[in-house]
Amino acid sequence: MTRELTVLQSLLPNLRQSQNALARHMEISPAALTQIIKYGYWPRSIASAELQQNAIDFLRRHGATELQIDAVEKEMAQQRAHAVAPVTQPEAHEPEDVHMLLRKQTLTREAKAHFRILRDPFTDEMACDADVFVSDDIRYVRAAMRQVAKHGGLLAVIAESGAGKSTLRHDLIDWINTNDEPVTVIEPYVLGMEDTNNKGRMLRATDITGAVIRRVAPGTRQRVSVQDRSEQMHDILRSSAQIGRKHLLIIEEAHCLATPTLKHLKRFYEVQEGFKKLLAIILIGQTELEWKLSEHNPEVREVVQRCEFARLGPLGPALEPYLRHKFARVDADFDAIFERGALEMIQEKLRTSITRRVRGQTQAQTVSLCYPLAVNNLVSGAMNQAVRIGAPKVSAQLIEASVRRES
Repeated sequence: MTRELTVLQSLLPNLRQSQNALARHMEISPAALTQIIKYGYWPRSIASAELQQNAIDFLRRHGATELQIDAVEKEMAQQRAHAVAPVTQPEAHEPEDVHMLLRKQTLTREAKAHFRILRDPFTDEMACDADVFVSDDIRYVRAAMRQVAKHGGLLAVIAESGAGKSTLRHDLIDWINTNDEPVTVIEPYVLGMEDTNNKGRMLRATDITGAVIRRVAPGTRQRVSVQDRSEQMHDILRSSAQIGRKHLLIIEEAHCLATPTLKHLKRFYEVQEGFKKLLAIILIGQTELEWKLSEHNPEVREVVQRCEFARLGPLGPALEPYLRHKFARVDADFDAIFERGALEMIQEKLRTSITRRVRGQTQAQTVSLCYPLAVNNLVSGAMNQAVRIGAPKVSAQLIEASVRRES
């Protein structure tokens, strides 16, 4: 809320005090005080009236006039009346067996022999674009990624872990290479990337600039100052575009990007020559990326306004076509492996209830975890279990037993 920012930011310096000093007096963190000032969000763990009184005591102690204090009190009352939740990730509580479904399982040698399969349909199975299963969801996201590669744009591909984001990235690069598309792909090094340096290493705008220069003009000595290096990148992209090249920046694990870096993406996207943009951008990340790119977050609003979103959902009705495709790619007979009812049990076992805390309210939701990675692991476990008991096919009971055994 702009008015609160104006009151506090003008009053505290006049009193020769800082926000950190006010936060210490109120016995809250500087971040919590920023949430109050910037977004109008008051911590729910402490009574807002108590917090307000502590703030007023601080102002009065350091020389604020009663007129100033009265203005602050009125502002705070209005602020609480129109308070909004902060732009943060909702808390989610999931059963432990949900995480089990993401543990890697592979078919044993005995299972492959039992079902007459020469190779594992779920491990190192991607060799060409024909190996990629294409549902309506995947077809749309794949087309969106190719569109950005060819014609430019800013796209965020968002999905849960194991939904196939990395597969589509590999598919895109394979498509570019196979079709000799004049697209230079830039992929900054993201191993160990986190949104704060306390947890890992932040990917900064300067890192992206360096990655662009190295990839588009290998061997070029990079200039020292940030300003000079940015101009150097622009010149390199302009020269490359003049000979017909296009440039695509892909950032995987983009949910780990720090907010300042996300904010700077607008500047990369707007690098252009005349009306022609010189750098297309695809962000690939888990659902936390969507929370970070919330339109309610003023720090990234300019990026959000320019960004298209493409989401990969669970397989749902595409579960059977997906499994038929996977087994057909290894010359295996789907109908000889699964009994009727097995797929319905997979859908059931890959549904779970979770509780989320959103805007201070606890909400129960039923969500589907029927993503390729979870399906692969669950089916592999059931096929291995079938061998142990000598069952000719994977049944609903074996699917259920496999979940119980692993959990």
